[in-house]
Formats: sequence, C-alpha cells, structure tokens
Amino acid sequence: MRGKRHPIGGILAGIVASLLLAGPASALEVGQKAPDFTLPAPAGKEIKLADLLGKGPVVIYTFIQAFGGA
Repeated sequence: MRGKRHPIGGILAGIVASLLLAGPASALEVGQKAPDFTLPAPAGKEIKLADLLGKGPVVIYTFIQAFGGA
C-alpha cells in the first residue's frame, strides 16, 4: 500500500526538469536572486517562484541520478 503523495514533490521535480531543459544560462553567484519563473502544478494550477518566496526561503535541490538506472 502506498502512502499519500505530496504535491510539493511534483512541483520540485517540475522545477528541476525545467531548469535542466531550459538550455544554457549563466550561473548565479552565491547571494544572487534567481529569476522568477512559472511552472505547472497539480490540479491545473500554476506556481511562481515569487509566490514561494513570499512564504520563506526556497531551496532547489537536484537528485542527479534519482531517475536513472543504476
């Protein structure tokens, strides 16, 4: 039996995927603010980075081999 799924996991996966597929971009330096972006969220909604920042700090972490065969 599987546990309940949390929508934040899907949102974060979408953020990571869009950042990886966005193409070449200049790297941010420590302390620089990330550009605002919008991604699809569950239930047909959209979520903006600015909306998350209004709730507190946001950490984007990637799991490089999370979906690869090992």
